Amino acid sequence: MRNLFGQTRLEATRTLLCTLLLGGGLAGAQRQNTLVIGGDFSDLITLDPGASYEFSGGIIAGNLYDTLVAYEGNDVTRVRPRLASSWKVTPTATGSQITFKLRPAKFSTGRPVTAADVVYSLNRVIQLKTPSSFLLTDVASLKVGSVSAPDARTVVMNVPKTANPNIVLAVLTFSVGAVVDAAEAKAHEQKGDYGAAWLKDHSAGSGPFMLNRWDRSSQVAMDVNPNAFRKSPNIKRVIMRYMQESAAQQSALNSGEIDVAMDYTPDAFKAAQNNPKVRALKTDTFLLTYLGMNAGKGMPFEDPRVREAVRYAIDQDGIIKNLLGGLARKTQTIIPIGLAGANPNIAYPYNPEKARALLKAAGKTSITADFMVINGACPGGVPCQDLAAKIQADLAKVGIKLNIRQMVYSELLTAYRAQKAQLVLVPWGPDYADPDGNGTPLSDFNAKSVAWRNDWNNPAASKLAQAAAVEVNAARRNALYKQLTELIVKEGPYAILYQPYKPIVVSTSVVGFNRNANGDIRFELVSKK
Repeated sequence: MRNLFGQTRLEATRTLLCTLLLGGGLAGAQRQNTLVIGGDFSDLITLDPGASYEFSGGIIAGNLYDTLVAYEGNDVTRVRPRLASSWKVTPTATGSQITFKLRPAKFSTGRPVTAADVVYSLNRVIQLKTPSSFLLTDVASLKVGSVSAPDARTVVMNVPKTANPNIVLAVLTFSVGAVVDAAEAKAHEQKGDYGAAWLKDHSAGSGPFMLNRWDRSSQVAMDVNPNAFRKSPNIKRVIMRYMQESAAQQSALNSGEIDVAMDYTPDAFKAAQNNPKVRALKTDTFLLTYLGMNAGKGMPFEDPRVREAVRYAIDQDGIIKNLLGGLARKTQTIIPIGLAGANPNIAYPYNPEKARALLKAAGKTSITADFMVINGACPGGVPCQDLAAKIQADLAKVGIKLNIRQMVYSELLTAYRAQKAQLVLVPWGPDYADPDGNGTPLSDFNAKSVAWRNDWNNPAASKLAQAAAVEVNAARRNALYKQLTELIVKEGPYAILYQPYKPIVVSTSVVGFNRNANGDIRFELVSKK
């Protein structure tokens, strides 16, 4: 049985207990200084910034930890100082050298942030070989020994010719570049794991907040870090409460139980735009919601003609207009609108007859496949089950039968990352605001990222992605991305469904809440009236 917040009795009891434990009901002044966010955070697997590679984990890491450089506000065109007060890029015989000067800063433990902590943090990710370590090893071409600390306030990074220093700086804005308190991590090390088991649900950063607790499948609570240089003058605690259902978020926001709702449905968002008690924010994203088709040997989508059939069979306009209420843009290539190299070409208009002809040419009269879909809301606020049902119906018309398997996001990601998904409905966003943030993972099998997950190994795509990544001339780089996007839209393992907006609804008492297209939310800039 579910209550009016969409919770079972067990879930409601857990929420009540957690709330009491975290602040005696959060009454009065404490509630005034607490920001409570309701959303689908079920993708959380770990809070270790060096291992986290999920959307929710990125938001949390950005508030628990600092990186050398970062994007500020909605300007994601250039990096700005964060822990590094300045930096200089110098050409060398073997590539380039980036020299960072650190600002005075302290970790939540009170220890000073030093260049040695930076070196430890980057080496730690490389040695642990985490899901996101390819950003340092493959994209930035770093290895243990590439980064040094000549003194406590200077970090020197040697970048080989195989990496573009501008992309390296962009990579360092992602959580993989978070600086960890080395002494704290070492104190909790177990069997050479660099503190990974402990950092999974503890924090050791210099960000404006520090972790209070993570109650899995219930909530994440962060308390203000008194030692942070990014001060939070008003908000002293942030609680991110798991609420997968839009109806639960709506009820909780209306009652004042939460201050921010992250996953309104398109219909609910439309109603919120006319509600004077809340503010409806239509925020940009670089996300792409897509179908990943496993192209491995013996898989239903091994034949590229079958994958083309899927792209012709999907009614994109119907999805965007009828399901999303316009909360998305139409695109079919792997570089999102808003980044250099984006290709607006629509190669696959809705054409079921063409889809059937391609299946026939591939010798297939019918195909059956397992279709992995997450519970809760998909980007743009549409319930994933509704989007999955629409895709199932579209593909059934051309002879492709899908068996929908709904599951928790973290379970889906685990299966997908092990190449065990035949067809999967997921979002992808670049880890940094550069076309290479999509170009390498979605094109280069050797990066062991998205192309690898779909078992699609195309040497021509890998070569183009690698060439575009290191090209510094803008015109030549865009030309390379045009070739790459045209190759992948024809042969790749993806059907891009849409580029969503992120509908967020906040109480009118909340001031300064902002989410940029990169997905960053700075909680220390938020206050409550």
